[in-house]
Amino acid sequence: MMSISRPTAIQMAPFSAYLEEELDRRFEIIRWFDLDPAAQQQILSTGDAAIGAIVTNGHVGCPDALIEALPGLKIVAIHGVGFDRVNLDLAKRKGVGVSTTPNVLNEDVADLAVGLVIALLRAVTPADAFVRAGLWERGDFPLARKVTGRRFGIVGLGRIGVEIARRLAAFGPVAYTGSKPKDVPYAFHPDARTLARNSDVLILACPSNEQTRHLVNRDILDALGPQGYVVNIARGAVVDEAALIAALEEGRIAGAALDVFEQEPHVPDALRTSPRVLLTPHIASGTEETRRDMADMVLQNLDAMLAGNALPHALI
Repeated sequence: MMSISRPTAIQMAPFSAYLEEELDRRFEIIRWFDLDPAAQQQILSTGDAAIGAIVTNGHVGCPDALIEALPGLKIVAIHGVGFDRVNLDLAKRKGVGVSTTPNVLNEDVADLAVGLVIALLRAVTPADAFVRAGLWERGDFPLARKVTGRRFGIVGLGRIGVEIARRLAAFGPVAYTGSKPKDVPYAFHPDARTLARNSDVLILACPSNEQTRHLVNRDILDALGPQGYVVNIARGAVVDEAALIAALEEGRIAGAALDVFEQEPHVPDALRTSPRVLLTPHIASGTEETRRDMADMVLQNLDAMLAGNALPHALI
């Protein structure tokens, strides 16, 4: 590649105009998502030592091949908190730092989780469509379900899970499951099946890893039962989508609200067309304020790397 005076960074996905402008001030940017396969393969084959950073997000991540191919790589900076699509073991072996943007998105994610609960049980989206279609003049909208008094189960009581619990406690009893009990005023259940059996609404807020992949399967959904609902603001891989679709179609659960999907942005037709499902396009952290804060944290990590300092928000 042509000799350049500034370090090079690979950008794996589009970002806000603010973040992209700031990245351009610091690096020569290679927009990986705009390259055709041949151009991507050339970078992998060349192993350009000038490429010192990869900037990505949680649902795109970074392929192992890039980490393996780039001898000058110092950082994979993730715009988000999900790191399941970055091989931390490989990065550690190669001496590559991995950073995220923790805490600043907790409130937005929790707000959306509660919003999805309310919208799902009160059928807000179908009610909106009912009015827009002029159907109100022909009769009343069907009755929905009450939110207050429901039993809420949270899978994963980390920082985001705690924020969700604090909000939902105003509506009804909250319980949770996780690796161990915590010093919180909510009931602990030892596993997801027991939690589901004792919940009306099951909210997923756990990390995505080998232990949680397809954690919500047919067994968990059957424990939740035909009056139960699933809300997923964690990662798509936590839910076995085939099992979820079957449970919805067979009426073995009442409904689901999903912000994340196994193969996003692809969403199975069976979910897109189901009247029992509320869908949002991975927008849990999608506010102007939080995305600006996340961008600033990405830049803090990159600036630390450029200065030879420790990453302020490092995973490894």
